[in-house]
Amino acid sequence: MNKEDFIIQAFLNEKNGDDGAIINQWCYSKDLFFENIHFKREWLTLEQIATKAMLVNISDAIVMNAEPKYALLGLALPNLNNEEIKALQKGFLKTAKKFGIQIIGGDTIYNDKIDISITIISKIRKKAVFRKGLKIGHLLAYTGKLGESLKGLEILQNGGKLNLNHRFIKPKLRSDFFYEIAPFISCAMDISDGLSKDLSRLLVKNECGIEWLKKLDDYTLYSGEEYEILFAFDKTQYLNIEQIAKKHHVKLNIFAKAVKGKYEFSGREHHF
Repeated sequence: MNKEDFIIQAFLNEKNGDDGAIINQWCYSKDLFFENIHFKREWLTLEQIATKAMLVNISDAIVMNAEPKYALLGLALPNLNNEEIKALQKGFLKTAKKFGIQIIGGDTIYNDKIDISITIISKIRKKAVFRKGLKIGHLLAYTGKLGESLKGLEILQNGGKLNLNHRFIKPKLRSDFFYEIAPFISCAMDISDGLSKDLSRLLVKNECGIEWLKKLDDYTLYSGEEYEILFAFDKTQYLNIEQIAKKHHVKLNIFAKAVKGKYEFSGREHHF
């Protein structure tokens, strides 16, 4: 058991273990975004840091089939000047406005680096989608193209620069697509720690193994911070999901089928 799982084990109950906790048709979720863990200051502008911090949190709400409504910000900041603080504020506010979120409070403290904690409060759309629900025979799929975030990280680590719209800087969230496929799928989660690691979480939760339908390269399997969607569905729903994917211009990748057995994760975990 890794340290993250060891910590979580102490707090297990019927409310946690998913991308968010559901209480009375509301979803509560939180992610951290810390300097030198998720980003370096020389890689992103302050506005980009705030924008990405919001996006990675909103991603959790989307895959629970919830619409973000409110946010609480926890900010630990070094001695920034007013213009730098305004740049951070701009990233938070623009992203919140885009997704219809009201920032309703939080806390700020001094720190020697930028650490951000965001709580998103979201309203469930009809019915929540959980990680639990995978059945033997269900097809497993992910959206988009995986690997770009890891490739971007490697470019940055080697002193290069990225396009402003690169996935590592600004993840693309697929809320409209997901909300429409939600009635037709059995389970879902976002891909934050890499397909292989997040797939292992899904399979352990549902006590399933997999039969690979296609060979995936290391970039596809191990690229973290992609924020594409991993989900499963019964084959009878394929045409519905395919039509919705075409409607929203989303690449649909069906890569495996759930079978009896276990799936063992091997590889590096978590970001960088």
